[in-house]
Amino acid sequence: MESIDAIKARHSSRSFLSRPIPRDSIEKIADCGRLAPTARKEEPWEFIVITGKEALRKLAGLTDHGTFIQSAACAIVVCCRDTKYYLEDGCAATENMLVAAASLGIGSCWVAGDKKPYCGAVLALLNVPSAFKLISIIALGYPTSKEEVLEKRPLKEVLHWERF
Repeated sequence: MESIDAIKARHSSRSFLSRPIPRDSIEKIADCGRLAPTARKEEPWEFIVITGKEALRKLAGLTDHGTFIQSAACAIVVCCRDTKYYLEDGCAATENMLVAAASLGIGSCWVAGDKKPYCGAVLALLNVPSAFKLISIIALGYPTSKEEVLEKRPLKEVLHWERF
């Protein structure tokens, strides 16, 4: 799938088949996260892949809106060292992974991390060093059905030339 097509096709999936994702597909997705733009070339990110059903259940139970993580084939937890632009860098990596998943026909959903009350519990569960912040949890799996891409605001409503 071409990159623009993958961006246009990407949507949040919260219901997954029990089919596992091949390891090489997970690595391709994570590699796209690694290739994201980064301020000052700091690359503050670390990615933790979780595939065990019990670990996915525990992770899902810690979140406030991510109970569907327990039915995912895997989750990628994005953590960043606490640098000046950790949030921007981690979000860029997360978005790259969402688009990469779509290009491979894998459903995904971004579950918020930074500033959520469960950040500390997630980091503790995964033994993440204290110098890191939780950016996102990406649930991945093959969707149970082909979901429609939600209608977005038209370009003419959001695009401004020269001034707002």
